[in-house]
Amino acid sequence: MRFRCPFLVLLFMHLGILYGAESATTHRFEAEILKFEAVDRRIPPPPRPILFVGSSSVRLWTNLPTSYLGRPVLNRGFGGSTLKDLLRYFNRVVVPYGPSVLVVYEGDNDLAEGQTPAGIAQDLALLLDRSESELPGTEVLLMTVKPSPLRLHLLEAQRDFNRRLGAMAAARRRVNVVDVASPLLNSLGEPDPRFFASDRLHLNADGYETWLKPVMLAIEDRLKH
Repeated sequence: MRFRCPFLVLLFMHLGILYGAESATTHRFEAEILKFEAVDRRIPPPPRPILFVGSSSVRLWTNLPTSYLGRPVLNRGFGGSTLKDLLRYFNRVVVPYGPSVLVVYEGDNDLAEGQTPAGIAQDLALLLDRSESELPGTEVLLMTVKPSPLRLHLLEAQRDFNRRLGAMAAARRRVNVVDVASPLLNSLGEPDPRFFASDRLHLNADGYETWLKPVMLAIEDRLKH
């Protein structure tokens, strides 16, 4: 028995380390999700909103209109998220709102973490499947991944993923894509620094202004269906 104890101790320590790492990763956005839920308890969300979800490019879009075409607009972006994170919290940041239009911006951080466009597309397919089954009346609008000066090395992978977005949308009835990447490019086909904040990753006010018209027109088109 004495010979087994050290092995068992090491085994349990290893499992504890693994579990701790998984737990930290799994729940890294729990505090932000709890804040959303606390806000919703204080101020019950309106029915059938236009719902924006995704990573920090959504979270930092603080001047989104509060309504459009007579429908309320909600921002539930949580910074640093990937499609896997959005899938994990889907039942808490999407389903409860029963959105009329679900606007999704993900894939940017996924690529930066080393995931392949094909692998990210698989996660997106799961998200769209869940939307179809759990929110059958919801229109989905996928925003293309933006180029940025900081992630210029990912430009080709971003283009690959954006092409996959278009193909997936074409195969589904209630899904469309809005191109928010092209308006940010300069004449050389590279991200124009004038649209970006000092971190060279996130948009500045001019960048969000450039996004606003194509996104709102795409939402308007979705609401006609």
